Amino acid sequence: MQENLVIVESPAKAKTIEKFLGKDYVVKSSFGHIRDLSKKGLGIDLDAHFAPDYEILPDKRKVVDELSKLSKKVDTVWLASDEDREGEAIAWHLAEVLELPVDKTKRIVFHEITKPAILHAIETPRTIDMNLVNAQQARRVLDRIVGFELSPVLWKKVKPSLSAGRVQSVAVRLIVEREREIISFRSTPYYRVVAQFYRTDDENKTLFKAELGNRFETKEQAEEFLKKSIGATYTVTRVEEKPAKRYPAAPFTTSTLQQEAGRKLGMSVAQTMTVAQHLYEQGLITYMRTDSVNLSQQAIAQCKAEITALFGEKYSAAHNYKTKTKGAQEAHEAIRPSYIDRMHIEGTTAEKRLYELIWKRTVASQMVAAEINRTSITIGVDGTPWLYAATGEVTRFDGFLRLYSESTDDEQSENTEGTLPKLTEGEKVEATQVTATERFTAAPARYNEASLVKKLEELGIGRPSTYAPTITTIINRGYVVKQNREEQRRGYVQLTLGTTGKITEKNLTESYGKEKNRLSPTDIGMLVNDYLESQFSQIMDYNFTANVEKEFDRIADGKITWSQMIEDFYGPFHKMVDKAIGTQNDKSGQVRILGTDPATGHTVKARIGRYGPMVEIEGAEGQKSRFASLKKGQLIASITLEEALDLFALPRNLGTYGGEELVVGIGRYGAYVRYGKSFVSLAKGDDPYTISAERAVELIEQHKAQAAAAATPLKTFAEDPEMIIKNGRYGAYIAYKGKNYRMPHGRTAEDMTYGECLEAVKTSKRK
Repeated sequence: MQENLVIVESPAKAKTIEKFLGKDYVVKSSFGHIRDLSKKGLGIDLDAHFAPDYEILPDKRKVVDELSKLSKKVDTVWLASDEDREGEAIAWHLAEVLELPVDKTKRIVFHEITKPAILHAIETPRTIDMNLVNAQQARRVLDRIVGFELSPVLWKKVKPSLSAGRVQSVAVRLIVEREREIISFRSTPYYRVVAQFYRTDDENKTLFKAELGNRFETKEQAEEFLKKSIGATYTVTRVEEKPAKRYPAAPFTTSTLQQEAGRKLGMSVAQTMTVAQHLYEQGLITYMRTDSVNLSQQAIAQCKAEITALFGEKYSAAHNYKTKTKGAQEAHEAIRPSYIDRMHIEGTTAEKRLYELIWKRTVASQMVAAEINRTSITIGVDGTPWLYAATGEVTRFDGFLRLYSESTDDEQSENTEGTLPKLTEGEKVEATQVTATERFTAAPARYNEASLVKKLEELGIGRPSTYAPTITTIINRGYVVKQNREEQRRGYVQLTLGTTGKITEKNLTESYGKEKNRLSPTDIGMLVNDYLESQFSQIMDYNFTANVEKEFDRIADGKITWSQMIEDFYGPFHKMVDKAIGTQNDKSGQVRILGTDPATGHTVKARIGRYGPMVEIEGAEGQKSRFASLKKGQLIASITLEEALDLFALPRNLGTYGGEELVVGIGRYGAYVRYGKSFVSLAKGDDPYTISAERAVELIEQHKAQAAAAATPLKTFAEDPEMIIKNGRYGAYIAYKGKNYRMPHGRTAEDMTYGECLEAVKTSKRK
């Protein structure tokens, strides 16, 4: 019998660690948390200093029983859950449930699953850190209290079945505020002037671009400027060359990994964390929840060896990075490969791509800065105050850029050139053409997951372990949607002054507004946000939420007790809840008046209905109102009267089919086409507002063919006419005496005998 039991969080990690420890150790998994707050009531005793009432999770009872039996048979139990507050809490819950003394049970931590790290952890055990446990308990208890007391207020004052969370509600607020900025934004045109120049004495007439410092509000102003530019002379008024260095980005933290994986690989925050977890459990990378940008001296030495082997010694330069994030709680390393000399791994495509990103970022962080020459040139229009500016950048030595360059959310300036010609002050240049192009001011961009994480981190809201679940929760609750928007087309004007002195005008078109995986609030998300801001402004305050995180940090540092922190929070919060329940809710804010229906003269309004957001044309006295659901992507806050009236185009009559009216409409379960008493759902790409009669008939015919195929038996048997093999939605199945049964695995209708069907009926589970 083994002398030692090691308990880790995941089975994948257990397999990896068991290889390193040998026959005297058995490694088992707790499969994450084994206990949580009771779901009977609040699960917290408010009168006993907020004592939590924990219960073993129903799906963990077997796991706990097995661990309990094993723990009694071994000499030593080692608690090896993850090296963060959540992991410390799991270790404490295990100690409590398995009746292990907290002050004597061996707690081991490691930030990478390698043999040296595991053996070092075994050699240097500690006891459970109750300060870290209490910081996690405080977060869990506080969030339960907020959710438990806020949600019923929302049910009563806004809509049944809603829920609220402390950090989630603040994240929704960010998204709602950005959406309102976009709704209120009005794009205005302006004219941007760019000229193409060459040196007067340059026989090759090598062109470079420069942009005018002034922008014009109207076409007339831009045209007037071009007229004044006819025959103008241009002189270089300033030339500035500066050598500069671009330094590599620090190794990844949880936040920067989520952002960069989103930008470079198109991964969601949750997907990034899932893939990183798999890499960590296989021993391929260090722990993936960290605020630290620090690398161990061993890792730095390994990077140097790898860089020297790949690019030569001149590319290597050791850098020590310091964490800037406020309240960073982890003291261990940044996210890096466990073995720096391992450039590629086996695994899924996502695992390979994320590992390669981590490897490149880590190694590049220990490379030499890139050396750059930055040139800026100013060109004056003689006799005027107008100035053109051009900037150029040339890389003299690529340094870390040879391996990796960090992505950004910002687009490069349009007037940045790669290389500019050698110019001197006072030198004359010639313009081949001057172009004034109509541009448009752009609304603020909606957040994607990466930029939302960046914003939350900047505000000090949440910690590495909370970003992914926060975003997942607000999407799952229906407060936020992640969606794409198709590009739109618009016209613009381009005025060009050529060398002939003639101004030509072109009317061109461009695409704009395309979005991919951007976060938008739903109508119910905006409604809940507005109510919470009106009644619980303190809870929704960014600084307040960030200060709560600091309080958790103080608990983790042992500076305050967790029950005192909760008590300081609960008193004022509970008063807010009581006040909100007693305050008459102003429902007028939940209805938006859009205007008057020109056909009837009745009021048109938008609001949340029983089945979601809708628009309504009020009926005359004694008559019913008419209702229509909003389309996907439409919001109560931004829908116009014209868009609302268009929604009443349904149901649409498309003519007749088989002597029956052909009608398109939207019902409770989506868009449909109806003929007689039969209904057929529209396909995913079909728009009920534009679908043609021909397409509707095509869908009906497809539906009929499918129904006929399903009704035609694949096989019958002379031995018993009631035994039939039919073709169903998910493949062949056996129908017998009014009941359906699964086909034996891997069998087809053709090769089934009557006896085999009878046996399948007796033994298979019903379909």
